[in-house]
Amino acid sequence: MSCTIQLINPNTCLAMTEKMALAARQVASSQSEIMAVSPKQGMPSIEGYYDEAIAAVGVLDLVQAAPQVNGHIIACFGDPALYAAREVATAPVIGIAEAAFHMASLVASKFSIVTTLPRTKIIAEHLLQQYGFSGHCAKIRCIDLPVLDLEQQPEHAYQALLAQCLAAKQQDDIGAIVLGCGGMAEMADRVSQELKIPIIDGVRAAVKLIESLHGLGLKTSKWGDYAYPNQK
Repeated sequence: MSCTIQLINPNTCLAMTEKMALAARQVASSQSEIMAVSPKQGMPSIEGYYDEAIAAVGVLDLVQAAPQVNGHIIACFGDPALYAAREVATAPVIGIAEAAFHMASLVASKFSIVTTLPRTKIIAEHLLQQYGFSGHCAKIRCIDLPVLDLEQQPEHAYQALLAQCLAAKQQDDIGAIVLGCGGMAEMADRVSQELKIPIIDGVRAAVKLIESLHGLGLKTSKWGDYAYPNQK
C-alpha cells in the first residue's frame, strides 16, 4: 500500500531537513514517499518555548497545505503544535518525541533521553508527563551543545553524544536510549553499533508508526477534541 508522508522540520535549517529526510528514507517502506519540508520563515533552531511558539504557525501552515498526504511527522523533539496540527489534519500527525517514547517502551522497561541543551530537559520532562511515560524514563542527559552544532560541528557533537549515551548505559539502569533531537537522527545507528544497546531516533520511529496507521486504515479522529476548529 503506497504511503505519502510529509516530514516537517519546524526550524528553517535546510541541511537538517535533508539529513532527517535521509534517515527517514532509510527505514521507509519501498512503497512510501517521504516529502521533507520546512517553513520559509521561523527559527533556525528550536531550543525553548519561545522558539516553539514561533515555529508552531509554520508547522500548521505546512500541515494544512498538504491535505493529500497519508501522514505528517513533526520532526522536533518538543513536538511543537502537535495537538493543534491534529485538529486541522485528517491524516495522522506524529511528533518524534511521542513516537520515540512509545518505541523505547516496547523494547525496554526503562530508557534514558540524551538531548542537547540543559534548558530542554524541562520540556522533555513535561512531554514525558503529558504522554504518560514518566515512569519509564530513568534520566534525561544533555550534551550541552546548541542544536545547530549538530550541523556545524558534527564529529564534535557525535563524540559528546556518544559519551552521554555511554554514561547512560553504564549508570542509569536502563535498556534503551532515546535521542532527544531530530538533528541526531543520522547518528543513531553509529551509536547503537558502538554501544550494543537500542538507540531510538524519533524521526525513524515516527515513519514506521505512520506506515502502521496507514496500513490499518486509521486516521485522526474528528470526534471530540481533535474535531476541526470551529469556524469563526
